[in-house]
Amino acid sequence: MPVVPTNELCTPEEDLQGQVQAQDPAEVQLLGAEAEAASTPLASSPPVSSSSAAVDAEILFKQALSVMTTQLLEFLLLKYGTKEPIFQAEMLNTVLRDNQAHFPVVFRKATQCLQLVFGLDLKEVDPREHIYAMVPTLGLTLNEMQRDGQSMPKAGLLVTALSLILLEGDRVPEEKVWGALSRMGVFAGIEHGIYGEPKELLTQVWVRAGYLQYRQVPHSHPARYEFLWGPRAYAETSKQQVKDYLRRVNGRGPRFFPPRCAEV
Repeated sequence: MPVVPTNELCTPEEDLQGQVQAQDPAEVQLLGAEAEAASTPLASSPPVSSSSAAVDAEILFKQALSVMTTQLLEFLLLKYGTKEPIFQAEMLNTVLRDNQAHFPVVFRKATQCLQLVFGLDLKEVDPREHIYAMVPTLGLTLNEMQRDGQSMPKAGLLVTALSLILLEGDRVPEEKVWGALSRMGVFAGIEHGIYGEPKELLTQVWVRAGYLQYRQVPHSHPARYEFLWGPRAYAETSKQQVKDYLRRVNGRGPRFFPPRCAEV
């Protein structure tokens, strides 16, 4: 499984303002000695106001959370690629180590990113031992087809496309799809760190697999194209499942689409 591109990681829609404000600048030690040094002015520097110190502490805190989220995502995707069970104890002791107090926030950010970007849901299969397994979002078997150990799971993009089609009344013009995907940093003809060349996926690969239909809009001159659900999408999921998924995602923020992935 390749390393997760850090500039392609998802930032969950709910911000962390409450947690950040609760941190005293002196308590922001998430990056160890480096964080302490970064938040301590040099002797030759002018005095730093308390508001400036608070801003610096907030930046350090968010950066540290992003680093930990990236590390946890890489760990989870590696487990997915090797089909191994996922133990909470291993996440705590192997990934977070000295930062275990921040596990709830980091775990939530990572699992939301798994769902929105990669099309994977993390389910607890043993509540007593806290053992997890990954299952495909909406029941789509797309990621199972791509388990070659080299490519990233790509079903998150397909889930977005199927959701767009449903929201537009069972068909959506191609230009609306690319307009929506651009908000996620996904553009036709431009290689993406996770999805590769997205136009090829949407108009060829997933059409051949039966997940999407891509056809010319009747009587359009010049020719325009639209997307519809394909027969395999109807066989593996349902409109009701997609509606339920959209309600869950919208419950975390005002918009359906995940924000453009943030650099960490």
